[in-house]
Amino acid sequence: MRTRVRRITVGRLDAPMKEPFGIAGGAQTRAANVLVRAELDDGTVGWGEGAPMPAFNGVTQAQTLSAARAAAAALRGAAAGAWGSWKTPRNACARAAVETALLDAWTRRLGIPLRVFFGGAEERITTDITIPIVAPEKAADAARGIRAFGVRTLKIKVGKRVQDDAARVLSAMAAAPSSKLMLDANAGYSPADALRLLARLRSEGVEPELFEQPTPAMAGLREVRRKGRVPVAADESADSPSAVMRLAAATACDVVNIKVMKLGLLGALETARVARACGFSLMIGGLVETRLGMTAAAHLACGLGRFAYADLDTPLFLAEDPMRGVPIGRGGVYDLSKVRSGIGVSPR
Repeated sequence: MRTRVRRITVGRLDAPMKEPFGIAGGAQTRAANVLVRAELDDGTVGWGEGAPMPAFNGVTQAQTLSAARAAAAALRGAAAGAWGSWKTPRNACARAAVETALLDAWTRRLGIPLRVFFGGAEERITTDITIPIVAPEKAADAARGIRAFGVRTLKIKVGKRVQDDAARVLSAMAAAPSSKLMLDANAGYSPADALRLLARLRSEGVEPELFEQPTPAMAGLREVRRKGRVPVAADESADSPSAVMRLAAATACDVVNIKVMKLGLLGALETARVARACGFSLMIGGLVETRLGMTAAAHLACGLGRFAYADLDTPLFLAEDPMRGVPIGRGGVYDLSKVRSGIGVSPR
């Protein structure tokens, strides 16, 4: 007899942040997320998180709650292992939460880690740590703290005024010399401004390893990639498998950022496969998530293996940690080797 979904419950997941997390589109002062609990008819329970971020995608907590609750009603009685037939919401954050909870429950029932469901290629992945849009002196303090934690890759948010962004980057790099640098503009620049920033940094001997979503338009990504002579990652522009194929046809980027919150968990799996088939390197990323959402993404990346970049650091920005299990270890390491089943993370 098939195992079926007994019930899915949906609630708010609110967690204050240590300080505002600023990107080009705005700042977030708390994680205003959604928590989903899926229970199978044998009593197995799984958990999932949705992390809307209005500054990134315009999606709100209220919208995500509504979409997840509608999906919960539609999925009652569904076959737990028949993920191809699940009726999941169009809202990507809600879809991520529901799919993650169901797959957490399903892999817990099977007695396997979630990463094995995705292929089981690797057991560990190392994240960068982000410096949000802050004053240069705060960026320097953050960079020193990041290096003290053993992380050597700084991801620095830009996309506002070029002069201010350059000051932030140069201050951080001076405080943590020899760090690897990734820039992330969250589509905040014109091509001309992105190229101006690169020129300013290079005049000081600072060379980024990667420039993530410097502009909103695909043509702009291609221009920055070609004229700026820098590897470019697509994030906001890579929101579906078909979008990834368009990026490949346009030779607009080198790397695709896979985010569960913009694709759903199963959609992220499909998009990663398409991106790899198109010849792109892969990054695993997220929005402002707790350890639940971030560790689920780490399972996806480890399951598939060979992700060139990881940006799974936002649990470190929370003032209160509402989750237990799978800490981010020194050096930014997610070690999934001790997870026996499911994600290995649950609410406190």
